[in-house]
Amino acid sequence: MEEAVHVEVADDIPPELEALLHTEPLSGLTDSQVQERTAQFGLNEIPESKTNPLLKFLSYFTGPISYLLEIACILSGVFQDWIDFGILLAVLIINACIGFFEEARAESALDALKNTLALKSRCWRNGKLVEVDSNTLVPGDIIALRLGDIIPADCRLLGVGVTGEITEGTLQIDQAALTGESLPVNKGKGATAYSSAIVKQGQMLAVVTKTGINTFIGRAANLISITTEEGHFQKIINAIGNFLVAITCAMALALFFVRVWAVPEHPNDSLGDKVRHALLEVLVLTVAAIPVGLPTIMSVTMAVGASQLAKKQVIVKRLTAIEELASVSILCSDKTGTLTMNQLSFDVPYLSNRGNTTDNFEGTGVRYTEQDLLLTSFFASEPGAQDAIESAIRGAAQERVTVLKERVEQDHHIPGYKVNNFIPFNPTSKYTEATVTDLSTNKQFRCIKGAPQVIVRMVGGHDEATKAVNDFALRGLRALGVAITVDDAMTKFEMVGMISLLDPPRPDSAFTIEECRKLGISVKMITGDQQIIGKEVAHRLGMHRTILDASKLIDDSIDEEALIDRCVKCDGFAQVIPEHKYKVVELLQKRGYLVGMTGDGVNDAPALKKANVGIAVEGCTDAARSAADIVLLAAGLSTIVDGVKTSRAIFQRMRSYALYRIASTIHFLLFFFISICAFGFSLPPILIIMIAVLNDAATLVISVDNAQISQRPDKWRLGQLLTLSGILGILLMIISFAHFFVAKDGFGLTTLPEKDNEGVKDAGKLQTIMYLQISSCPHFVIFSTRLPGHFYENIPSWTFILAVAGTQVFAMFMSIYGVKVFEATAIGWGWGISVLAISTVMFMLLDVVKVVIIRSWSFELTVKLYPTKSRKALLEDRVAKRVVKERALANIAKCRKVLYMTMGVVAFKRTYEQAAKRRLAVSSTTATVNFN
Repeated sequence: MEEAVHVEVADDIPPELEALLHTEPLSGLTDSQVQERTAQFGLNEIPESKTNPLLKFLSYFTGPISYLLEIACILSGVFQDWIDFGILLAVLIINACIGFFEEARAESALDALKNTLALKSRCWRNGKLVEVDSNTLVPGDIIALRLGDIIPADCRLLGVGVTGEITEGTLQIDQAALTGESLPVNKGKGATAYSSAIVKQGQMLAVVTKTGINTFIGRAANLISITTEEGHFQKIINAIGNFLVAITCAMALALFFVRVWAVPEHPNDSLGDKVRHALLEVLVLTVAAIPVGLPTIMSVTMAVGASQLAKKQVIVKRLTAIEELASVSILCSDKTGTLTMNQLSFDVPYLSNRGNTTDNFEGTGVRYTEQDLLLTSFFASEPGAQDAIESAIRGAAQERVTVLKERVEQDHHIPGYKVNNFIPFNPTSKYTEATVTDLSTNKQFRCIKGAPQVIVRMVGGHDEATKAVNDFALRGLRALGVAITVDDAMTKFEMVGMISLLDPPRPDSAFTIEECRKLGISVKMITGDQQIIGKEVAHRLGMHRTILDASKLIDDSIDEEALIDRCVKCDGFAQVIPEHKYKVVELLQKRGYLVGMTGDGVNDAPALKKANVGIAVEGCTDAARSAADIVLLAAGLSTIVDGVKTSRAIFQRMRSYALYRIASTIHFLLFFFISICAFGFSLPPILIIMIAVLNDAATLVISVDNAQISQRPDKWRLGQLLTLSGILGILLMIISFAHFFVAKDGFGLTTLPEKDNEGVKDAGKLQTIMYLQISSCPHFVIFSTRLPGHFYENIPSWTFILAVAGTQVFAMFMSIYGVKVFEATAIGWGWGISVLAISTVMFMLLDVVKVVIIRSWSFELTVKLYPTKSRKALLEDRVAKRVVKERALANIAKCRKVLYMTMGVVAFKRTYEQAAKRRLAVSSTTATVNFN
């Protein structure tokens, strides 16, 4: 009979440490020995390292955009441009406060891990059993473990009772939070019990082997502490920021030198005055060009998204995790307690026939029912037992057996029956037994429930039941045999059936996995349970059964690329430890995947911290909650689908703003660089600031805009983003110059304000016309950039329409009537309506350009436009894999063709043979008739 065997994680003890572990059990260490070992190994606690809050706050003032804003802020103060100075300083402080206070709500992962340790322990010291602080334990200490104790340090069980008696018994230990195993494990003499596991049954002395950071849980804490990688979103923002800062600085420097030496605005000024005037002009343009609102709008958009997710019971601890969740392509999910219920449940049983014997399995031909099996097992169950198996069987019986459901008193009272005697389980017999009287007949019988091989032996052998148990074992199900006596002497047992138990999938898990697939997310199951259990659960969840043994992750005979291929292609991993989970996430990230990781236990904390998005599920430990970026308040994974959809909507809003802002920055810089250098034309500083402030303020409402949700993981595609932004920016510049030349040459408006009174008026008019055009045309483009398709495929929210249109209507009326304080000259209704109408038409034309570029874009084009060594290598790898796949598909098609031909020949042969048999039968009948 095959049995599933628990696989213990090996824990190597160095020889020098082993020498310290041979302490006399009932004597323990002396005070001097404890002091020496404390000095050598340290306290039994996880060291903590905290960041200074002030330094953390100041870190939010770093980054390319922040640096440029700070320089501009300082220069504004030097030139006493207090309006710009105030705006820039406010933006810097607001950005820092949003980031600092949103992320300051997260608890420290190391603190939570530290809090999972037991605070007090019973320990033999100086020949006495005393209670000591758990953090004072050292290797070699003898500790007493009893029912309900949290194990304070890694220790080796001694097979000795608390008072010194030798015991052959075992401890039942729940280490689900550490290893992810769904069932408590039994450990006897010589086995290792891990720190933070819980004793569920039994009592025994143990010698401490490892403490603090060297324990199993300590290694998990160490993995968390070394995980300090920059987030994906921060990398993207830095890349966009670097690009914008680079082009802004390059053009600002070029413009500065042109204004000082090539075309000075004030030729009679001294060099110092020329430098001052040029710096002031460049400063104004730089402030307007810098995407000052980029960090703020991104943060506000994510903060609004976090509020939306909170209503769906998804709590976001790190704002940037929202963007990263939209880009997750692989979701690694812990099995126990996340995909499954984390409680044993009654599964489909094997039922014997009544009257069956060792030689005759048919018996009367009438099978025992499920109610018969559960009622018999209920007789042989221990009332009030906290054992997971007993609880599962009693729970199933009380839910499904009619006589038990109809009871008034929910105790061990069973209507119509009386339990006369009960013998509890013990490790020697391996079964429980009850003697029962049927009150309707006064007939007594014995019921037994226990290890399948024992029950099979008690009934004298039963091959059919043995086969059923082996089938359960191959599928990872826990089996228990049930038998009942059928003779008056109560000595002859008859097999009733075999109970199968499994930690069942949550009702919504299969649906959630299917929904994730539809959204382009591959789900991988990760469990500390045995491989066969993982395969069975995967099958029930609608996944493939390709579950790898986690030990393969550290196979030195396989190179890393082949190992990553295994991780990508498999459906999950079994028998994992924290280092394995961490390794899985790390390997997938090396291939370029954004990885989400769900979990609930201490064993999940390092991988949650390492993943791009760590998701702690409902009922998780403090360690998991603290290490995670997102916390689910509802049971199961179903809320993740809502989270993904919401995050993808938020992503689309952020990407649409980034595309609009980069395009408008390029347009702004190119237009003014050329207009100043070639024509000496610019706008009054106040109008330039008006464009920047009003447009960015209006686009804040993009955080509540309707967004189109992608059916695939979202990606920034920086090559496409920057190229499309550049093309749109250049086209916007061309449109602006078209307005400029039509107004200047077509309508004779001058660019030189010092010419005469009429010229001053015309120059102000031209400036106001260009202000309205530069304000409206790029701003209307955001109606196009908010979607990858045509602008009319998804209607924006009314809030968004009113905010964007409202700022441009304000700009139009200000331009039509003129506002002296803003240096805006009245241009009249004709120019005002015309400019706004042309801007509306232009954004529609630019929308067509955008759609053509996006639909024709490919990775091959990215490599051609932005060739890098890594991109070239990736393209070559993709082409090679594509060739192999096409060849494999061609071979499969050939094999299928041969198969169909073979099936046709076989079918034809079968038909021919059947026809021949019919002819032979007809001939035989005819011959018989003729003979008669």
